[in-house]
Amino acid sequence: MENLLLARIDDRLIHGQVMTAWMKVKPAKQIMVIDDKVAKDEFMIDVIRLAAPTGVKVTVHTCDDAAATLQKGLSVPTILLAKTPKTYKRLLDAGIVLHAINVGGMGVNAERRTLYKNIAASDAERDMFREFLDKGIDVKIQIIPANNAVDMKDAL
Repeated sequence: MENLLLARIDDRLIHGQVMTAWMKVKPAKQIMVIDDKVAKDEFMIDVIRLAAPTGVKVTVHTCDDAAATLQKGLSVPTILLAKTPKTYKRLLDAGIVLHAINVGGMGVNAERRTLYKNIAASDAERDMFREFLDKGIDVKIQIIPANNAVDMKDAL
């Protein structure tokens, strides 16, 4: 997809140091946050917009709205941010083409167990990663650009 610089999974979404580091190597003009729950929370939308680097437009979408927007194409260099792989699965199921997914932050919770260092995934999320790989999507774990990227197939 033209103008898509990075499709990232990070359950913290936009947060200072990490997004600043990514913006240096992926200089986006827009960040699209895709999360059904956040898209309905005006307070969280304000927090996310305040956390974004200066001069970068931040939009927050439900998954369905994001799919419709992405089907029209991106007019400016854009980073996609989602909390879980389920969001990207829904986009793929809606016909959106992604060539690569970056996995940044997925913390431990009741359903998740450690996948790689401080990255955790549930069995369902692991299956989604396998599905992405089977579709030829390049899935890598990389918290910040300075870290070496780890192939998801090796982590699984």
